[in-house]
Amino acid sequence: MFLLFNCASTQLTKQWKNPEYPNFVPKNVLVIGVTPDLEVRKAFEFQFIRKLNARKVNALQSSVVFDKSFQNSKNTEVEIEAKLEKLMATGYDAILISVVKGIENNVSYSGKSSKLDYRLRKFIGYYLAYQDTFFNEQNYDRYDVFTIETSLYSFTEGSDI
Repeated sequence: MFLLFNCASTQLTKQWKNPEYPNFVPKNVLVIGVTPDLEVRKAFEFQFIRKLNARKVNALQSSVVFDKSFQNSKNTEVEIEAKLEKLMATGYDAILISVVKGIENNVSYSGKSSKLDYRLRKFIGYYLAYQDTFFNEQNYDRYDVFTIETSLYSFTEGSDI
């Protein structure tokens, strides 16, 4: 997840917005990154809150809000509701949760095309022009595609926690 913010080419491919909340604009958000690696979670949440703060949204990391005993144990519904009530009392109006749903390793060919493409009408010419690319590792880009699901939950009056 930390690598996600170091990449220059991040792209949103799908999104869905609940039609019941067409104009919900949160002002105070708790950011939760779901991963068992505490250091990765802290780094991910920190980068996320920096981006939200740059957009004039007050955001805080879950590692700052939730104590270790809450984070490292299974909690009952009553304990979770008590924590949410405390957050609402301190002015938070939303929780944003991000979960990595999958990682796909991809490889793409990035070598230059032969300048003789128009002459390569026969197999032998084509094969000779491109046979070295198979052995040259620099012609291939290896990259990971992360599938991340992010949900924003509202704490506004009348919302179902």
